[in-house]
Amino acid sequence: MRALTGPGPHTDRVEYALPGKDTSPGRARHLTSDFLTGPTVPAATANQVDTALLIVSELVTNAIRHGGRRCRLRLATGPAGMTIEVHDDGRSLPVLRPLTADDTGGRGMALVDSLAQQLEVTCDRAGGKTVRAVLATT
Repeated sequence: MRALTGPGPHTDRVEYALPGKDTSPGRARHLTSDFLTGPTVPAATANQVDTALLIVSELVTNAIRHGGRRCRLRLATGPAGMTIEVHDDGRSLPVLRPLTADDTGGRGMALVDSLAQQLEVTCDRAGGKTVRAVLATT
């Protein structure tokens, strides 16, 4: 884990390496909660924390399930809001599926898309990808 403070307006960033285990989404939620309620991060509302925890859980679950043996979780807060990034080594891109009442799975990306102000996926040259969700400050 590393904690970084960026130049200019106060920005807090952390990065965590998570193993490809079923327990990683829970660990990611715990780390996110600790980061967002820590003394160096501007106070977030309970709703912002809940939204971030849900997004982190969905993105890390997808990374572990579809992206390989491990993933990286990056969190950043600043005056404009919060950025959540999850990187994995998988080559398959996430799919934003239309939802139906009978769906029993595959709702994660639609949920993240509805909660985030911005959602994007970038691929790296090695074949991995980063999913980035941005939450604006309210």
